[in-house]
Amino acid sequence: MKQIFLAIILTLCSAASWAQKMPYKDPTLPINERVADLLGRMTLAEKIGQLRCTLAWNYYELKGNKPVPSEQFKKDLREGHIGMLWATYRADPWTQKTLANGLNPKRAAAAGNALQRYAIENTRLGIPLFLAEEAPHGHMAIGTTVFPTGLALAATWNEETLKRVGQVIGKEVRLQGAHISYGPVLDLSRDPRWSRVEESMGEDPVLTSLLGAAMVKGLGGGNLVNPYSTIATLKHFIAYGTTEGGQNGNQSVVGTRDLLQNFFPPFEKAVKEGALSVMTSYNSLDGIPSTSNAWLYNNLLKGQWAFDGFVVSDLYSIDGLYHTHHVCANLEQAAVMALKAGVDVDLGGNAYAELEKAVLKGALSEKLIDQACARVLRKKFEMGLFEKPYVSVKAAQEVRSAAHKQVALDAARQLITLLKNDGGVLPLSKNLRVAVVGPNADNVYNLLGDYTAPQAMGDVTTILMGVRQKLPQQQVLYARGCAIRDTASAQIDEAVQVALQADVVVACVGGSSARDFKTNYQSTGAAEVNANSVSDMESGEGYDRATLSLLGKQQTLLSALKATGKPLIVVYIEGRPLLKNWAAEHADALLTAYYPGEAGGTAIADVLFGDYNPAGRLPISVPRSEGQLPIYYNKRAPLPHNYVEMAATPLYPFGYGLSYTTFHYDNLQVNKIGERRYTLSFDLTNTGKRDGEEVAQLYLSPETASVVQPVKQLKRFKRVVIKKGETVRVTFDLLPEDFQIIGSTLQPVIEPGLFHLFVGPSSDVKALQHTINLK
Repeated sequence: MKQIFLAIILTLCSAASWAQKMPYKDPTLPINERVADLLGRMTLAEKIGQLRCTLAWNYYELKGNKPVPSEQFKKDLREGHIGMLWATYRADPWTQKTLANGLNPKRAAAAGNALQRYAIENTRLGIPLFLAEEAPHGHMAIGTTVFPTGLALAATWNEETLKRVGQVIGKEVRLQGAHISYGPVLDLSRDPRWSRVEESMGEDPVLTSLLGAAMVKGLGGGNLVNPYSTIATLKHFIAYGTTEGGQNGNQSVVGTRDLLQNFFPPFEKAVKEGALSVMTSYNSLDGIPSTSNAWLYNNLLKGQWAFDGFVVSDLYSIDGLYHTHHVCANLEQAAVMALKAGVDVDLGGNAYAELEKAVLKGALSEKLIDQACARVLRKKFEMGLFEKPYVSVKAAQEVRSAAHKQVALDAARQLITLLKNDGGVLPLSKNLRVAVVGPNADNVYNLLGDYTAPQAMGDVTTILMGVRQKLPQQQVLYARGCAIRDTASAQIDEAVQVALQADVVVACVGGSSARDFKTNYQSTGAAEVNANSVSDMESGEGYDRATLSLLGKQQTLLSALKATGKPLIVVYIEGRPLLKNWAAEHADALLTAYYPGEAGGTAIADVLFGDYNPAGRLPISVPRSEGQLPIYYNKRAPLPHNYVEMAATPLYPFGYGLSYTTFHYDNLQVNKIGERRYTLSFDLTNTGKRDGEEVAQLYLSPETASVVQPVKQLKRFKRVVIKKGETVRVTFDLLPEDFQIIGSTLQPVIEPGLFHLFVGPSSDVKALQHTINLK
């Protein structure tokens, strides 16, 4: 018996020694050699497993305070050889993970380690897992920092702020043992009825390009050696934010030239800045579902752009080729279509589970599976997961640190956009009695947007809390007044009585993307509109709208408050540009804060009382009516003419926003510095009585072109801090690509001629103008 035992020990030691000698385990070898060696050792089933990213919030169990792998995880790993997990740490009503049964950051790190250890120690080749997490405005997990949503961040018009936000998100994701961050969202939003406008960075390709690239830089810029770098996953490829009727996942009617000139550039720039993953979209273009469009992924992304990361489907979008788009007869055919189109990873994993059958029957070449698997494995090697698969549980306590919360507050302050301020009613004196009223005055989750985890008490500051931080308790009055949508619970008379006791009224209205446990969800996680359950939710994935007006009894509330005769300040909390016609006419002051995140209440109070001078700018046009849609500012010529009922212009244009001070533009100089290269500079003076920030914007349009061009197009912008009475010199550089158009042959060209440029504080104000004669 002793001899047998020794023989077993020697055999195990020999196997372990052999494993350590395998080339893919050798960190001194080039990564390509390690990938090739590992691929050569893998079975077909093991390779397919690396292409399946499964839903993983049920992959752990809590034994007391200790997370351990669940039986479901062990089964899926054993049967499917799974190599990538999604949303392991996610918590929300869809996943049924709460503050009570979910993971705080330290437990999350421990859970990731436990899953990683089990996978490495209980699989034949010991390949570490990739953990992918939703992170469009912060890691969607309990105890993390909640930043403003994408549209709100875009309103900062500040690349450095987006970079800092990305750095925090990347660090918090990696500290907890995850590796892939889903975000930023680079869809251009041309229809505000669409439910996911809040996730995007607005309607403009240049603003989206520069801010999206800045966030990717913050997430690590593709340098996976950095311990806090994530694999940034760009969402969603392509033209997902301009679907027919604003319906989520509907077809998009977009021409090739429009794709090349507007929709592709944000993604291309982010790829060049180091994004290593791109997610497909649920829509179709010209009859081809995005998830099976080989030209997009094989020709453009991996060919022309030399993208060396991997393409991942949106959740179950490969299944959707069969279930939704009906372009194939079953899941196996859907899987073959997607893989041949260049989709490397199946988020959800159902379809690619059928790939082995397809290979065995000759419907698919195993070579394509090898190519996709190599893309995934290469990133695991580059990230060093084979050498360092685990994280420090103790280090996870750095998640949501004081420094991280400060970044969230800075961003929230910068995004607040002042739209009206009659008679200088703002900022408010701290001697006033203030009534804070409305459904968004004291609702934690309504400030946060979709893709947000449950929040511990005290982690989020509401507007009421923010005002109470500024004034003595007896000077602050509160009444909810009504809900966002529900008309049965309104208490408008109470709100009016509160308003009558105050010197000024702050009415907090708008919308909400807050999920609740009464809402039903589709298999993709999108919420289902349910007439029998009236939550506040009127935005967020799945909540497309036919109108943009305030819902419920909010307009009745505003009218009743106005009738009190008290000065009325209206604050919109919103995930899309809701109609503001009434407030624009009747309110004394009007501002929007979008979904400002965990520090939103503090930031709004800072602006209301003048402790921060607002400088947010609209990243998307605010329409006067749904009948104007689409109303994005950079439409192709000719200029729109007025309707019978109203002007064709938006109520508030792209780039618009006010300040508590004033600015003057002067002394424009344009100098040629090279072949089709120019430097443009001008003086910007703070002519008011407060220090402030101005967002100077440069727009360009050719006088003539061989194909119809936008009436104007943003090219540069800069957010500048200027003390009262001071002047700063602002400089913009114009490069050859700024004059480039997509010509009649669908190729980029630069055509000689006159180019008109103007600088100003928004897309409709030409403070300074100049014409360049391009030779």
